[in-house]
This record gives sequence, C-alpha cells and structure tokens, in this order.
Amino acid sequence: MIVSPAGYLKDVEKLCRKYNILLIADEVATGFGRTGRMFACEHEKVIPDILCLAKGITGGYLPLAATLTAGRIYNAFLGKFEDLKTFFHGHTYTGNQLACAAALANLELFKKEKTIQRMQKKIELLRKELSKIAGFSHVGDIRQKGFMVGIELVRDKKTKEPYAAEEKIGWKVCCKAREKGLIIRPLGNVVVLMPPLSISPEELRRLVEITSEAIKEITETY
Repeated sequence: MIVSPAGYLKDVEKLCRKYNILLIADEVATGFGRTGRMFACEHEKVIPDILCLAKGITGGYLPLAATLTAGRIYNAFLGKFEDLKTFFHGHTYTGNQLACAAALANLELFKKEKTIQRMQKKIELLRKELSKIAGFSHVGDIRQKGFMVGIELVRDKKTKEPYAAEEKIGWKVCCKAREKGLIIRPLGNVVVLMPPLSISPEELRRLVEITSEAIKEITETY
C-alpha cells in the first residue's frame, strides 16, 4: 500500500510514448472511485493504451472484469475470419448477463448519486480521523489515497524497525478489530483499510475508532 510519488505515472507515460511502448494500467483495485477519482490514472491525466478493470465495476456484488484498449489496438485485431487476426479468447462465464446487469446498475448509481463528488468530503474526514492514529508509538506511517489506506506498524517509531514476520502483528490487530465488530485485513505489518464508497461519516469514524483501539491493545503488549 505505497502511493506513487507525484508525477511518477505521468513520467512513465512519457517514456512509453517516447519509445513506442504500450502502457498498461492495472486498475482492478484502484478503479471506480477507490482513490477519489473514477480511475487512478485521472489524478495525473494519464491515458493508458490498455486499462484492466474489475472488482468495483459491479460494486463488489458479483465478479466481473473488463479490458479497455485504445482504438489502434482494438483495430489491430479486426479482420476477416480467414485472416486469423481476431483475438479468440473467452471462458465459460464471458459476458455473464447477471454480472453485466449488476455493473450497469452500479454505473448508473455513480451518475445518479454523484458518487465521486460526494466522496470528497468523506475522504477528508477519513484523513482527519487517521491523523489521530499517526502519533501512536508503534505506527510508523499512514499512507492514504482516497479510500485506500495502509497503516504500517513498527517496533520502533524512530528507527522504523519492523516487527518480525513470526509475530504476526498485522494479523493480531485485525483479529482484535474483528472481536469489536470490524472486518479488516493485513498485508504483513500493514493494516489495510478499504471502506465501501457508500460508507456514512458515522461509520467512517467508527471504522477508524475500532482500528485505533485494536492497534493500541495489541501493540502495547509488545
């Protein structure tokens, strides 16, 4: 859960254009509002040649993935059957009607409820609430981009010395949070927060509150 430095993705795009390299953006996790924009590429006005999407496309209700390409790539596979240019790829559930219907309904809600615009205040609220955790003696760093958060737990705040893998600190914090009614997950010593876009301000405060309590209770015993 490490946020790219400002300008990084834009410079990658420039290099790809300079050397005629295809730019593929994997937005399976970051797409559909997760970072505060519809797509993370929009933060730096980057236009990839291939855009990989999934997860948020249906609001998480059903599994569905989609691959978007620039016109020149799409057209490269067009032709008569005998030309054998078509990219014949598919699987049993390709174009699943129920999943596609869920995606269409979800996209309609994005427009109708102005989801991206309404998220902005909640993103700032989340940032404000997370600042209360930043000073904890075993929190080395808090990384946030929209509704994607990584809280890094460390043994020593000054040296950023990490906990040993066998101590499973992240796992223990998440288990403690579950006892309090919150389901979150760790990536090693990093506690991940990825709340639903529809979360209310009250629920958002409670999310951080429980996470805070879990971190304190676990790390204070080490």
